[in-house]
Amino acid sequence: MRKPCCEKNETNKGAWTKQEDQKLIDYIQKHGEGCWRSLPEAAGLLRCGKSCRLRWVNYLRPDLKRGNFGEDEEDLIIKLHALLGNRWSLIAGRLPGRTDNEVKNYWNTHLKRKLVQKGIDPNNHRMGLVRPTKSFVSNNHSCKEANSQADNFPVLNSSTSGPVSNISSFPDLNLDLTIGLPIM
Repeated sequence: MRKPCCEKNETNKGAWTKQEDQKLIDYIQKHGEGCWRSLPEAAGLLRCGKSCRLRWVNYLRPDLKRGNFGEDEEDLIIKLHALLGNRWSLIAGRLPGRTDNEVKNYWNTHLKRKLVQKGIDPNNHRMGLVRPTKSFVSNNHSCKEANSQADNFPVLNSSTSGPVSNISSFPDLNLDLTIGLPIM
């Protein structure tokens, strides 16, 4: 069994101070990232190694992008979420300088609401017409079965005169998301 990373009673918990941040930054700039378990003691911090790692990765790294998400980033998050679902680290990997937690929070607070306002279901990225999956629409005295929402074909909607397409208007993306064995 693995021993605990730190003595819980000897560590600071809660908000990081500017002095602690600076100690962590100085240590990593001088020695690089390494063993997070031994880093706090070596850097003179009364923190857990996990806490140091998370503080560095999510807040202090110099390559982190600060500020609002751009429209291009929003579009990419929406497209990647349609492909990958809630796999935030894979999505964030395609957005340089953004963390998985930051992307997840932005999705949950902004982008889900934006899709719902456009009539798109944020769970499956399809137009969210509320009705049974199979329905019959009367047209010129004959009944035709409408395609379900799951199909990528135009769907007849009785409240409109023509077909409503649920096909995304996003351009094709080459995301190169294959996983393979390492080349030796």
